[in-house]
Amino acid sequence: MKIIIKDSAADASAAVADILLRQIIQKPESVLGLPTGGTPLGVYARVREAYQHGRGSFAAVTTFNLDEYIGLAADDPASYAHYMSENLFAHVNIDASRTHIPSGMAVDPDIEAARYESLITAYGGIDLMLLGLGRNAHIGFNEPGSAHGSRTRRVSLTPSTIEANAGYFAPGARQPSHAITMGIGTILECRKIVVLATGPEKAEAVAASVNGPSSDDVPGSALMRHHDTTIVLDKAAARDLERSKIRELEA
Repeated sequence: MKIIIKDSAADASAAVADILLRQIIQKPESVLGLPTGGTPLGVYARVREAYQHGRGSFAAVTTFNLDEYIGLAADDPASYAHYMSENLFAHVNIDASRTHIPSGMAVDPDIEAARYESLITAYGGIDLMLLGLGRNAHIGFNEPGSAHGSRTRRVSLTPSTIEANAGYFAPGARQPSHAITMGIGTILECRKIVVLATGPEKAEAVAASVNGPSSDDVPGSALMRHHDTTIVLDKAAARDLERSKIRELEA
């Protein structure tokens, strides 16, 4: 595991954007795993800006998103399909047929989860997975208690995750309580993993994930088992790390 600590959230986002851009420049046909939520917004903004200035092409890139809410159509403003279009896909030259997100409107979410897992395998797996880290150390929607060998599946969301995501829904709107998410085992099969966490509210989750021990109660701790994980933090998120256990690098 490699740790990159930057002065600010903006600097950390810029470092992750650079890693993502270097990946698609070095391997134009890369398969990327992508997250949603507040954490990657700065990354996507910098990727859009770089693309507008001629750096990086998405023409041959394939993407798989981590998760989607059950019960939300792709055109719902609160769906992750809509989020990805608004924040990245509509601004770069990506082929829409190469962008994959679980269907929140599938008749049978379990069948949809199995289909999604099989599709990732059919594309040869994911080259680079970008992750955020939840306040309870969840990755994707793998909440505490998720087995580290879990596969793409239907999950229930914890009250803390529902509360953290409430701001993405209109006042009075029904907020989903379930989602389809890549499993931790699926994530660990990605060839490279990059995690971004910023702000003091993520410090406890970062410390629990990095300092160990590895436990199903701390989903992020599974990443210690991966052969190529890079965690990018700002100083606020890194405040509780045991410095003797990390290798700090510059981006």
